[in-house]
Amino acid sequence: CVSYILYYYNSFALHILPAMVWWCLAAASSASARPLWPPCAPALALGHGHGPLLPRTPAFSPSILPRRLPRMQAAASPRAGDGLRGPYLEGELTQPRWTGDDPLSRLVSGMIAVKPLFKLMSIAARQVLINTAAKSGIPWREMAEEILSSDVYAEKERIQNPSVVYPDYYLQQFHAYEEGNLSWKAAAEAEASTMTIARRAIPAARSLEEAIQILRGNWLQCIQDHHQQNSGDLGISDILDIGCSVGVSTRCLAEKFPSAEMTGLDLSPYFLAVAQYKDKLSVAKGNERQRPIRWLHADGEETGLPSASFDIVSLAYVIHECPQYATRRLLKEAFRLLRPGGTVALTDNSNLPPVLFTLMKSTEPWMDEYYSLDLESAMVEVGFVNVKSILTDPRHRTTTGSVPLTG
Repeated sequence: CVSYILYYYNSFALHILPAMVWWCLAAASSASARPLWPPCAPALALGHGHGPLLPRTPAFSPSILPRRLPRMQAAASPRAGDGLRGPYLEGELTQPRWTGDDPLSRLVSGMIAVKPLFKLMSIAARQVLINTAAKSGIPWREMAEEILSSDVYAEKERIQNPSVVYPDYYLQQFHAYEEGNLSWKAAAEAEASTMTIARRAIPAARSLEEAIQILRGNWLQCIQDHHQQNSGDLGISDILDIGCSVGVSTRCLAEKFPSAEMTGLDLSPYFLAVAQYKDKLSVAKGNERQRPIRWLHADGEETGLPSASFDIVSLAYVIHECPQYATRRLLKEAFRLLRPGGTVALTDNSNLPPVLFTLMKSTEPWMDEYYSLDLESAMVEVGFVNVKSILTDPRHRTTTGSVPLTG
């Protein structure tokens, strides 16, 4: 009896509820002159016998991407003939109708404000990732248990900065965790979640490893290309990864630029404890880095680090968790920290299917503000030049800019 109850509860939360919500949105949209989900261009054909690049995701369309932004370039393939790596379809970026102040968005927000629905949708959003992990062979629960049963707790005491003041927006419930990012469960599950997002972003990849390689590889190549084209003679000696979480993006940057001094900064001492614990575990296994990563517990809006002390500042999957005023402060701090010719790189969501977006909106309190922000204009206002956005995979864009060269 209990099994049947759990089965039908899960089916309702994961499939029926979001479908009901989206049906309401579609009905409201059909009453207007503008369709909610217009026909999309054919998906880009791939090599390797994979067929369309986006078997479960519509091709990029002007009406389903953030508005008021300049035309995006498509990510170029790092290897000739490797169709999985791009290029991806490009299009004028417009804000999805189910975000921001649009009536459809307010309808979704009103539904989410109903606590029983909010609870169900939060569970459903989390279950989407766990189900994808299971199908992809990602041992979600085993990875989390390995962290929670380890000596990671001592690392938090070592790395936590007691003077850090957490912004109000950061104390929200994130990702279906009641304590948000300030919890051991969130920290323990972060890496498995990151792997799962990569698999969902590149569904045509032949393996999890290939999906991660494409998602991370295109992002890193975008940073390198921008820096080489716009930095003058500035090398890459110091890199700061703001919002580094448990260090996945930080380690990718360190591997791409092995001669650079690497700093990973985050507001969550729980995430940083896991990052530092994994580093020590790697060293114990004989995999010591030539240049160890420095982990720093601080606020990315006011790091306390010296001005003009970095060549690259990266924010990977950070600003969709921030209100617009916080994103602007992060940009100002990045500008201050970069040397002349230095590069800032922000990679984050571009296109999400509407049902998935509706679910994720219940676990991401600042998604509306993210999608309604003209990021490129905000960067120019701060002082960045050579600002551009590239679709580095079907669901994520990377936006880069430079601090002007002096002289």
